[in-house]
Amino acid sequence: MIDALRMAFGTLTVVPVPAPRVIDRKVAAGAMLLAPVAAAPLAAAAVLVVLACSAVRVPALACAGLALAAIALGSRGLHLDGLADTADGLGASYDRDRALEVMRRGDSGPTGVATLVLTLIVQCGALTGAVLAGHGEAAIAVAVLAGRGVLPLCCARGVPSARPDGLGATVAGSVRLPFAVLVPVVLAGVSTLAPGLPWWRGPVAVGVAFAAAGVLLFRCARRLGGITGDVLGGCVEAGVTAALLAMAPG
Repeated sequence: MIDALRMAFGTLTVVPVPAPRVIDRKVAAGAMLLAPVAAAPLAAAAVLVVLACSAVRVPALACAGLALAAIALGSRGLHLDGLADTADGLGASYDRDRALEVMRRGDSGPTGVATLVLTLIVQCGALTGAVLAGHGEAAIAVAVLAGRGVLPLCCARGVPSARPDGLGATVAGSVRLPFAVLVPVVLAGVSTLAPGLPWWRGPVAVGVAFAAAGVLLFRCARRLGGITGDVLGGCVEAGVTAALLAMAPG
């Protein structure tokens, strides 16, 4: 458990933690299951930004941008980078090896940049709507936790790795399916308590987040032959974006 927590916090956040003593399949599975726990400091930071902006009457759009920037800084931009690389790989070629090579290089091409910019615009717009509606803090908290909560699904048994090495190979297929299903159920239950939201909106946002991540996961598994670390990041951002959209209306 300690090694799993260290791996989760060390991989997903900038929180300084000692390196895991060992990283094996059990530790990798635990780290993915604990991803929403590791995301709690990011959610808390974003909530504080929204509250502070509201207190000093910062415009809603600027408030949304600052909250999303806090999350990006707190996660080293890891998932945004993964989203851009995944988009570049999917848009590069129908040849699997060529697509994986483009993703491995890590330099963002036009497809990745366009995807990243459009995704951030949508996230900012959706969060702005939630802030104007008076539930920006709840929306960003639920979205951050739901976005990281999709990771066990992406690493469930039966989901292969696209490469023999890298983060994807370490965590692919490591999570037992019942535990992968349990995570969204727990998140949906907790989200019913989100302040300022009708009890049903949080669970709907969680469900939409998992659906969006599942679509991207399915596409990448068919196109690339499995997951990579970049695909995991892309699924996280897909989940966050979908959850924010589900909570944008007043």
